[in-house]
This record gives sequence, C-alpha cells and structure tokens, in this order.
Amino acid sequence: MKTAIVTGGAQGIGRGIVDHMLGEGWRVAALDLDGEALADLADVYRGQPLLPQGCDVGDEDSVAAAFDAIRAWQEAAGEAGINLLASNAGIANPDTGPVEKLSLADWRKWQDAHLTGAFLMTRAAVPLLRQRKGSIVFTASTRAIQSEPNSEAYAAAKGGLLALTHALAISLGPDIRVNAVLPGWIETGPWQKPSARSRPDHRDIDRDQHPVGRIGVPEDIAATVAFLASEGAGFITGQHIAVDGGMTKKMIYAH
Repeated sequence: MKTAIVTGGAQGIGRGIVDHMLGEGWRVAALDLDGEALADLADVYRGQPLLPQGCDVGDEDSVAAAFDAIRAWQEAAGEAGINLLASNAGIANPDTGPVEKLSLADWRKWQDAHLTGAFLMTRAAVPLLRQRKGSIVFTASTRAIQSEPNSEAYAAAKGGLLALTHALAISLGPDIRVNAVLPGWIETGPWQKPSARSRPDHRDIDRDQHPVGRIGVPEDIAATVAFLASEGAGFITGQHIAVDGGMTKKMIYAH
C-alpha cells in the first residue's frame, strides 16, 4: 500500500492533503505540533490507515522521534519505505512586521518552521523514499515570487523552498523526484481544529479578482500534490507549480 508523510497534517492545507490521500487508499502519517488538532484528526479518521504523530519539524530530536514512530508503524503493517513526503508545515501567518523591528529570534522562527523543517524532514525521509522511488512535494507559496509589505521572513523562507526544490531534484534524481506547489489564496477556515474552525463569508471582489472566479480550497492543493506523486507525473521534477487561480498572471493597477 502506498504511504505518505504529511507535515502540518492536522489543519489547513495539510489536513486537506491527508483527507485526499486517505480517500485514494493511501496510508498516511500526519505530523503536527498541535495536539488538539491531532486528536481531532484521529477522531474524525478513526479506523483508517492513519498515524497521527506529534512533531516539531524544526527540531532535530523531534523529527528523529517521529521517524522512529513511522518506521515502527510501517513494520507493524508489514510495510517498508514511503512513497511521498508532503512537506507542508510552517507558520501560516505571513505578516512578520516592519523589517526594522523584526527580531533575529522571530526571523529564525519562520525559517525553522518552513525551511529548516523541510530540510530535516527530507534528510530523514530520503532513505525511506529511495526504497520505493518516491517523491517529495514542498508547500511553498506565491509569496515566494511576489509580496505584500512586512512579509520578509515568510517570503525568504518560502523562496528558500523553491531553491531547495531544484537543488534536491538534481541531487536525488533519478530515484526521487522533488517538486514544489505554490498555493495562492486558499481558504482553510473549515479545515482547522474545532476551536479555531470558521466559514468566512467572502465578498464578490474577493472571488472576482481570481481569473477562475473563486478562492482556492485545500482540495485544490491536495489534488496537485497527489498528481505530482503519481506515475503520471513521472517526467516532472524540480518544478515550481503555482496553484492560485491565475492570480500571479494577472496585472493589477490601482485606479
């Protein structure tokens, strides 16, 4: 049975990926730092081939412990190796404040959550991915290639993921393919833990600014991740794929 590891898997886009992969018949290890969200995930998907596992992806020891749990889970099911690392975890808030007031500690928080976490997860996952000639998909962001004010730490971390993507694609090929998805505006409110769940009422202007006429949902990203992990994407590696309803292709002038 195909197996995926999804980081940040208990909420938001990560939860959408977990839901999609389980629906496709995969085994899924969902790693997350939020215990409440993991407990809800375990309850909702009870009886399915899911391993809800606490993990701080920016902490080396925490990642090592998570992989010990994943290997034990796989061995108990008579499985070995994994097919996909969906490295999605990170601080969701892109606003890091004015750069002149951004502390080094906060800068490092964003880098650790997104970029260092992706490195640590990849380093640990590579031996398992090689066993099945699997693939890696990073969740970057359209903010890696365009910005609003006061988002330097977030943008730098996401931009680093794009560079990491093509570097790893060259280093790990042909056994392991590596790609990045760049989500645009994705509404994750309904995919949060119960205490944080919401259903925002978007305005017409919010929808109409997207060439496709709507705001994105986690399923949009999950479907792209699943495709990139499939045999149909076997000739795709080192790529950065924007899933943003066309927003990064639209010229916007102030009137």
